[in-house]
Amino acid sequence: MEWQELKGTKILDAQDPDRAGAAVREAAAILREGGLVAFPTETVYGLGAAAGNSAAVHKIFAAKQRPPDNPLIVHLTSMEQVRELTLALPPAAYLLAERFWPGPLTLVLPKNATLPAVTTAGLPSVAVRIPAHPLALALLKEAALPVAAPSANLSGSPSPTTAAHVLADLAGRIDAVLDGGSCPVGVESTVVSLLGPKPAILRPGGVTLEMLRGVLGEELVDLTADRGDFTGTPPAPGMKYRHYAPRAPLYLVEAGRKQGKRLEALLQDLLARGKRPGLLLTRETLQARPGLKAFPLEILASRRDPAAAARELYGALRRLDDSPVDVIVAEGFKERQIGRALMNRLRKAADLIFAENGRD
Repeated sequence: MEWQELKGTKILDAQDPDRAGAAVREAAAILREGGLVAFPTETVYGLGAAAGNSAAVHKIFAAKQRPPDNPLIVHLTSMEQVRELTLALPPAAYLLAERFWPGPLTLVLPKNATLPAVTTAGLPSVAVRIPAHPLALALLKEAALPVAAPSANLSGSPSPTTAAHVLADLAGRIDAVLDGGSCPVGVESTVVSLLGPKPAILRPGGVTLEMLRGVLGEELVDLTADRGDFTGTPPAPGMKYRHYAPRAPLYLVEAGRKQGKRLEALLQDLLARGKRPGLLLTRETLQARPGLKAFPLEILASRRDPAAAARELYGALRRLDDSPVDVIVAEGFKERQIGRALMNRLRKAADLIFAENGRD
């Protein structure tokens, strides 16, 4: 079957039901042969390679320009595969797997000697998950091997939630992209470490703190407040380096009673300095301040719907980056439910943070 290409990267259209099966088979064959395939998950598009093939995994780091001490998440289809890659699983692993897999949850577990060091950044642990997206599961089953897959973008840039985002960053750098449309969650998976005496959240995501505590109770430790000062090799992606960032500087005005006034003061200062700001706002802020429509603008969602905002975040950042702006000013959200993941991504991407009590 003939496929469209961009700079030598095949575009495998799996949105067409008549071509989806062939697209998955082609993508699986590329993975088995040691190639790179971007594919949709329920969170973001991942850039996949055979996790046990060190040469293939090295290609991920080269294509993304990813630091070698940033470990990868290995995508699997079953608990049997999880057991094959890890040492003895703690009871919490079974509790979380039963409740949240397939789904946007990654577990960091002690690894056995199966995987090459490049896949786990030389760590004695491995990050694993079973994705929920039907195309991701179909690809993994067809390939019949564990697939290492970080987000399918250039390292540090906003993660891709469509095949077009993948191609904008990686066309010519990877073998193929399996086009399955938009990703429904829109931010990366929650990462929970089971290496210590208590389960610990390392990165917030689609499985929220509240949902995890519903399973694990107060034993759960939340380590997601860290803003990137991690030294050494982190046990999971998203902990050490600047991530999710647009090309334009991003200024984040965090939620609070004076958010609107701080936002207006910042815009006045930017205009006085001859800057062209673009705005990333909630629907309520625009309704309260209709004059902001004069700026390049992306409306994420209502502030009462952080899940919709998370779904739109990376696409909105990319669109603003493609508009004539010198700086992007983003409005913050309250940190509850998936709002924690949304704020984690905005803080990781931000050049300046205007917090409730001043500027960080």
